[in-house]
Amino acid sequence: MKCADVIMYKYEIIIYWSNEDNSYIAEVPELAGCMADGETMQKALENVHIIIDEWIETAKQIGKDIPEPKGKLAFA
Repeated sequence: MKCADVIMYKYEIIIYWSNEDNSYIAEVPELAGCMADGETMQKALENVHIIIDEWIETAKQIGKDIPEPKGKLAFA
């Protein structure tokens, strides 16, 4: 799945290299526990968009509030 195929949300995404995981990590600070990894920054970004979709779908199913994006950085 490509980023263009995923619904784009306006949540801040922080991407960094993790020596421990030997991969890039993409975190979404506004969505508790929402993160993904990838061999490249692009793959981590693609993966985290999938995880954002899953996080929001799960929140809807269990009745959890979904935070509105703060509209700060798209990437850091």
